[in-house]
Formats: sequence, structure tokens, C-alpha cells
Amino acid sequence: MTEIGRNTSHHRLELPDGGEVELAWGVATHTGHRRRHNEDSFVASPPLFAVADGMGGHSAGDLASAAVVRRLAEATADIVGAPSEIGAALHLATQDIAEVSDEASLGVGTTVTGAMLTIEEGEASWLVFNVGDSRVYVVDAGVLAQVTVDHSVVQEMVDAGMISASEAEAHPDSNIITRAVGFNADPVPDFWHIPLRTGMRLLLCSDGLTKEVDLETIEGVLTAGSAAAVVVDELVERALQAGGRDNVTAVVVDVLSAPGGDGEATGPRGDDDAADEEDTLPPTGELPAPGSDREE
Repeated sequence: MTEIGRNTSHHRLELPDGGEVELAWGVATHTGHRRRHNEDSFVASPPLFAVADGMGGHSAGDLASAAVVRRLAEATADIVGAPSEIGAALHLATQDIAEVSDEASLGVGTTVTGAMLTIEEGEASWLVFNVGDSRVYVVDAGVLAQVTVDHSVVQEMVDAGMISASEAEAHPDSNIITRAVGFNADPVPDFWHIPLRTGMRLLLCSDGLTKEVDLETIEGVLTAGSAAAVVVDELVERALQAGGRDNVTAVVVDVLSAPGGDGEATGPRGDDDAADEEDTLPPTGELPAPGSDREE
């Protein structure tokens, strides 16, 4: 696996318009109890946070996820990023993965999900994106919501009303995804904008967490008031205690302060365009309807 960034309990960013954002974050990953290699990778370095879950077996999946997080990290060197940088980075990563996949008979690819600090209509926001079934959740004003929508066979079944969201998690086809980065195909991410609010908490994770730990438990850990670095360790430990059948990676990002202050809770909206040290703590609700605010 490739790890870019480390736990940071206080990081201040001066925005181009003169405003200021303060963040804290924690990262944790584990191979799990049944896998020999950890094919997850992550980047946790403002303005970008991302988790990639590689597929391809042995070291191939690791190389695929590494290609994605490295390209994303290279593309977002400024204080805030632009949506076009995400698409460009994923295209470059696809080319990198193609070189690896020449040696892998089953093909090589990776999921990816992330959040990038950006400016949208003059407002500091998170640009959330995903390809595949790694997820981003947000806790805002005490409400937990899943921002991303899985690109998977079972999610399509949920959208069609064939099964419920709870049934999807245990469905035998829950590991079949419909989009990925790699496999000699153009990556097609979905995007959402979420305005920054003081006290907001993001969780980015691979499916090694969500397939082992139920949402109620995840919500309880996220809202217990612990610092981000403590929360990620507990989430990974919960996944291991539940079986640890897959690699598991979690990144938690806290908005300690944002230019708009607390304000009124604002849900994610679709997008048409494709450090110092010091601890803190931030703050259950219904998930948004799958695809309700999604733009492809």
C-alpha cells in the first residue's frame, strides 16, 4: 500500500480570498485477517484526502491504488484545488495502471473516493468524488449521511427497488462494482459539493469497513466526541473484531473552523464540472436517497 500523509491534530490554511480554514485529521489502515497484502492506499494532505481500494491480486492492486493517490497528490499542490484536477489525475493514473495490467491476466484497477478543498461560487467547500464502492460520509449538525453513491450491481438493484439498502450489504453480489479506475477504461467519477461548516466531520473509507461494521456503530464512533486520530483507530479495530475479511482503511477529517462559521446545515449538491499540532473534537439521521444529488 501507499500512504501519503499522517495524523494531524491542527492545520491552518489561508484561503485565496483571505479567509481561513482549520482542519484536523486521522488515518488508519490494516491488511485484515484474511488477506496477505494490503491493496488499499490513501492520501491525507490538504487540499486533498482520498482512499483507493486496489483490485488485481498480489501486488497489482497495490500498484493501482498507489497510482491513483500519487497522481491525485501531484495534481493538488495549491491551497485549494479545482474540479478539473481530479479528472486529469484519474486519467493519468489510468495510463499508469495500464502499464501494470499488461502483466496481469485478470486486469488491474482500483476504486477511489475523496474530498478536495475547493472554492465553489466564492464559498469554501468540499468537492467529494468517487469511482466504485469506497465511500464518503459526513457528520454535520449531528446528522450522519452517506454522500457518495456506490457504483455497484447491488446499488443498481437498490435504485430499482429490488432490494433494500440493508439487504444490499449482505447480498452475494455486493463485491461486484460497475465502475473503477483502470481495466483499460476511462474513469467516470461522480462529484458533489458540500459547503464547509465548523464542526463538520468527514469519513472516507474502503469497503473493508462498511462491509464489516454497521452504520449504527459507525455513527456512534463518529459522534462520540473523540479526536480524529482516535476515531480512525477505533473504526479499523471494529472492522477487525467483526471478521476483518478485507483490507480496511479509514480517513476522518474534522473542520475545526470555517469562514462561514456554524451557519445552517446544508446537504451535498451535485457538481456539473467534473502543520501545527493540537487536539479537538466535533459533534443520526437518514441517508439521502441514492443518486438524489449526484451528477455524472
